[in-house]
Amino acid sequence: MKILQISLNCNRDTQEKNLPETALSLYIIKSPAILTINGNQHAVSGSTALILTSDCKKSFRSPSKRNLRFDCITFRPSSSDKQYISSLRLPVNTPIKILDDIAVISSVRTMNTNFIRQGQAVNELMELYMKIIFILISESYTAASEKIDAVPLHYYELKILRDSIYENPSAEWNADSMCRKIGISRTYFHRLYQEAFGTTFLRDVIESRLTLGCELLKSTDLSISEIAEKAGYENDSFFMRQFKKYRACTPSEYRKQAANRTNYKNIKET
Repeated sequence: MKILQISLNCNRDTQEKNLPETALSLYIIKSPAILTINGNQHAVSGSTALILTSDCKKSFRSPSKRNLRFDCITFRPSSSDKQYISSLRLPVNTPIKILDDIAVISSVRTMNTNFIRQGQAVNELMELYMKIIFILISESYTAASEKIDAVPLHYYELKILRDSIYENPSAEWNADSMCRKIGISRTYFHRLYQEAFGTTFLRDVIESRLTLGCELLKSTDLSISEIAEKAGYENDSFFMRQFKKYRACTPSEYRKQAANRTNYKNIKET
């Protein structure tokens, strides 16, 4: 499997140019959207995956004034990769509702971090990450096909909360205020959150802030202190400690790796 391009937090489709006929594109739609695929229109509320062939005629638009948001991975699968996707019974050119979109989005972001680094084992890592992502999407597709209707208690309130955390990572997120809003105890809140999403409330807050930090490191010239503040940290020391712990490098190292990757890509394209 050859990864051709990874694009995060897109607001318009730019994947049309110079794609090989054998390429596929995996879209993770993160916001409400109207998708037109080969003439068929689909209204989705976000949390949707699409595996599209290069000859698919498509257009995306937002149903409101809010920005469209999606991630996209363009790749060229081998014959065995195509067989693997087929074995998971994943449809192409068809929207697939994702039950746990945060797990998928986090996997895409981790994949992008390693793609930027371009280490010795990058091809093997990319293939492993793609398989993880496909498995997560397959689980959602299977659950939808089997019409599993049961959801954990307070799931929808927790899902709205989780989406809000990732949309506004710099906000002062507090478990006690969330408990009062939902009307449950702190202990019960943490247990339900873990059961619903397989992670903790605090870990999601940290991940949302580090994700924003990564995006600002790659796309701006802001100082580390300014980025830490925008990501919701009271001081840059705490930001740097958490970044090193969860990203295995310092913010400065991450910025340098991202810049090197961009320069390499620009040289290659020219």
